[in-house]
Amino acid sequence: MSEWQTACMSSHKNLLGGPEPTYIPETEEPYRILAEESASPQQVAADFPGFSLAWAMLADEAFEGDRVVASYAYARTGYHRGLDQLRRAGWKGHGPIPWDHRANHGFLRCLAALARAADAINEKDEAERCWQFLKDSSAEAYAELRH
Repeated sequence: MSEWQTACMSSHKNLLGGPEPTYIPETEEPYRILAEESASPQQVAADFPGFSLAWAMLADEAFEGDRVVASYAYARTGYHRGLDQLRRAGWKGHGPIPWDHRANHGFLRCLAALARAADAINEKDEAERCWQFLKDSSAEAYAELRH
């Protein structure tokens, strides 16, 4: 790959004229609390309701505990909180949401968790829409989270 191609890929520049990537603003405190203070995702979600990663963690825990409806509810909450943040960051309803930006992880993980839970409760159309939305938003996240 040429140096120019590498530079274009690493800048996430859409050479076809599509929307620029959207980056959810990063807030360090909830990450720090999860890591250093060992707070539960439930406590972090209560203290920082806009922090989608906590909702994604709750959705994953519920799903693994065979509480699929709770997983669906947690994932949907984090998904909508993430949509709000994306819109505030300039997102217009489509375009790349890069997986390599840490603050985007919560939204993308909630989207995958929503797809997984929707499938488990037989909401096949919603599951397909969510997986496609994830794939369209971030091929990297789709490859990482679709298992």
